[in-house]
Amino acid sequence: MGQEVTRRNIIKGLGTTPLLAAAAAQSAAAQTEAPPPAKPTFSLWSRTLQWTPDMDEACAVAVEAGYKSIAWTVRPGAHILAANVARDLPKAVEASRKAGLATPMIVTQIVDDKTPLAEAILDAMRGVGIRYFRCNTLGSYDYTKDLEPQLAIARQRVASLAKLNEKYGTTAMYNNESSARLIGGGVWDLWMAVKDFDPAHVGIGYNIAHATMRGGPEWWETIRFARKHITGVSLCDFRWVKKTDPEMGDRRTDADASWPWAAEWVKPGEGMVNFKAAFESLKLIGFSGPIHVFQEYRVDVPGRDARVNLLGNAIGTPLQMPREMFIGYLRRDQEFYSKLMAGAELL
Repeated sequence: MGQEVTRRNIIKGLGTTPLLAAAAAQSAAAQTEAPPPAKPTFSLWSRTLQWTPDMDEACAVAVEAGYKSIAWTVRPGAHILAANVARDLPKAVEASRKAGLATPMIVTQIVDDKTPLAEAILDAMRGVGIRYFRCNTLGSYDYTKDLEPQLAIARQRVASLAKLNEKYGTTAMYNNESSARLIGGGVWDLWMAVKDFDPAHVGIGYNIAHATMRGGPEWWETIRFARKHITGVSLCDFRWVKKTDPEMGDRRTDADASWPWAAEWVKPGEGMVNFKAAFESLKLIGFSGPIHVFQEYRVDVPGRDARVNLLGNAIGTPLQMPREMFIGYLRRDQEFYSKLMAGAELL
């Protein structure tokens, strides 16, 4: 009898072995299956909202314009001052959360470990779970002297900030601004300054418009050379104009002030930036960091002789146009960028 039971058990066991093996294989596959790749976040820079009296109103405007994330500013004239960051950054994050907005990054004036209140800002970021922050530029070249030693000094500044970020678990994004003399404006030199450091600690906040402004189609190469260190992206648009009045010279990109050609900020899609190709390139290099947009272009407002810059001024400065008109511009930009990024499968 015992032998018969044993045989039945063996036969039964043989029958279930493939099922058990299949279940085990499925379980192992589930455990080893790679998570879906991270997607970038798309934020409105709060600099545009500094006309609002408080953080709650700023969040309300961002939501009404269709944004899902906000990049708070920690600089003079902003809702958050560096001196008050320990108190006010948590308030900003809470106001964002209540409005349904994510807070993936902030914009600061930090350059290196010697920037006043740098550690206070990074400590506050760590406390609220924000990893990314945009930095100021690394200073200016002196064109009367050899540039290579100046870039070496800039690299030392990067090293000091990388060490600080390692301590706080934060990531710096140096901005490539295109004005004459600025270190990093061409992206290639900024990449040379950051490329040997861990991108978890320091990288490039790649501004596609500034890269195009300084190097034209060279962005095709710089976005690929710097791919491992592109930790964030900034969005705006421009076109070249022959300067005929003070307003047209929004951005000086030539060291010779008498040169008439200058860059004029315009609504996205009306300028020279190939956003479609840029977003496709970001997807190709596996970019997954924060993206933020800012409005630095001027618009005509009924009843005003001078065109109004949407970028705005310090906190408390009155809005220079009807609220609905302003939100309409923000919404237009959000829809423009979102459509292209979705088409590139970036968002």
